[in-house]
Amino acid sequence: MSTVTRHVLDNPALASLTGPHAGFAERRGRVLRYPVDVTPWLALPDEPDADDWADLAALAGPGAEVPLPGFRGQVPDGWEITFRIEGVQLVDDGLAAAPDAEAVRLGTADVPEMLDLVARTRPGPFLPRTIELGTYLGIRREGALIAMAGERLRPPGWTEISAVCTDPGFRGEGLASRLIRAVAHGIRERGELPFLHTGAGNTGAIRLYESLGFRLRRRTAFLAARAPGRLTDGRVAAPVG
Repeated sequence: MSTVTRHVLDNPALASLTGPHAGFAERRGRVLRYPVDVTPWLALPDEPDADDWADLAALAGPGAEVPLPGFRGQVPDGWEITFRIEGVQLVDDGLAAAPDAEAVRLGTADVPEMLDLVARTRPGPFLPRTIELGTYLGIRREGALIAMAGERLRPPGWTEISAVCTDPGFRGEGLASRLIRAVAHGIRERGELPFLHTGAGNTGAIRLYESLGFRLRRRTAFLAARAPGRLTDGRVAAPVG
C-alpha cells in the first residue's frame, strides 16, 4: 500500500514540519513534533510502523501523554488512549477576506494577555510560544484584549486559522468573524489559502465558519495516548535532547 499522502491537508502537521515550519521540527526517526511550548501538534508517518511508535515513545518520554491529532489507526500494545473527540477540517471556499481597521498585530509582549484570554474562553491549545507560528491579530477595548485569532499550521500553500476567541462580555458583536476575515486576508496576500479545525460537536462554530465561506473538507479526530514506560526491548524510553 502506498504511504504517499493524497493531499497536504490529510497530514497537515507532517506537511508543515517538513515544509514552511521545518525550522521548528524536533525529529526522531520519521516522527516530528513542534517544541512542547509552541503547540502540541506532532507528525507521525501516514502509516506508522513499530519503529515509529518506539521513536515517538522515546521522543515523548516514558509514560508521557502524547497528542495524536488526526490519527485514525490503532495504537499498539502498551499505549493507552486517554482522550478522544471527533473533529472536522474546513477549507476556504469563497471566504470574503478583508483587513480590519480595529485589528492590531499582537507580539510577544501581548502573550500574557493572550494566554489569559485563552484560559477564559478555551478555544484550544495556545502556549507561550505559539505566537511564533504566524501572525496573530487582536481587538482591544479600553486597552484590554477582548478578541483574537491567528495562524498555526502551514502546510505548503495553506495556513491554518486558530485560537479564535472572544471575551464572553463582548460576544455577539461579530468580532470573531472580523478577525477571521482579517487573518485570512493576510494568508491570501501570501498566495495561500486558509483552513481550520474544530470539534465536530461545536455546531455553532461550524455554522459561523460555513457562513463566512468555509466548507467541510474532511472529518478527523483529536486524541491523545499515554506512551509506555519502557520500549519493547526493555530499555527506558528516554527523550531526545
